[in-house]
Amino acid sequence: HKPNQGWPQEESTSGLNTLVAMATYNEAENIGTMIAQIRQTLPQASILVIDDNSPDGTGSIVEKRMTTDTRLHLIRRSGKLGLGTALLRAIEYAKQLKVNYLIILDADLSHPVSALPRLLKGMSKKEIMIGSRYVLGGGTVGWPLSRKLISKAVNLLFQGLFRIKVKDASGSYRCYSIKALERTQIDKLISTGYSFLEELLYLCVKSGATVGETPIVFVERAKGVSKVNWKEATRSLATLLFLGCKSTLGWDDDLKRGIKI
Repeated sequence: HKPNQGWPQEESTSGLNTLVAMATYNEAENIGTMIAQIRQTLPQASILVIDDNSPDGTGSIVEKRMTTDTRLHLIRRSGKLGLGTALLRAIEYAKQLKVNYLIILDADLSHPVSALPRLLKGMSKKEIMIGSRYVLGGGTVGWPLSRKLISKAVNLLFQGLFRIKVKDASGSYRCYSIKALERTQIDKLISTGYSFLEELLYLCVKSGATVGETPIVFVERAKGVSKVNWKEATRSLATLLFLGCKSTLGWDDDLKRGIKI
């Protein structure tokens, strides 16, 4: 595929034709700062907050800001419905807005907003750009050794099972081309938790999407409570193993082939 021929440079500096989406639950201490940083970095981007009925009033903070920011959007959901369903909702919303690009990032300030223009700039040559902790210049701050080892192991497992040469397949900080998402058989997704990120990337690549990575430093949250759920992490690992075995055995031949990196 020849992504984005004639791609205007303005999109990487202004956020034109871009939706930046975040899923939130109890992020009242961070969401205002996050929105302000995104707006300063990409002044013309649309911003979407998908809030799972946060008891701390995250949604109300967003609503208040919407009175002065016409490109800020809020979806309130009935409760904690999971990361996967939030990202699917963001994809639907991006299509409704008819933007060219969808960026997903965490709302707790752990993902550097300063990397947004680099992600968009990379879209001139790729259809998915990953804010990567595991390429040269990337890294993590504030993680215990155990979490670093688990994250590394998951990514090595992904590379081995799916035969895709991506250094950071488990990170959520990504920019997607809407055209690439439209080609992808998203209806084949079975993941709802953490493995959703790896499965979506795999399906996109199987449909022919090209992938690039740009370094980021992930900084563990300073405010609020971490949402890492180890029970969900175990369930997602089992899902990843199941999908990887299907891929290795060739039981996913109903998916279009076209792996490009």
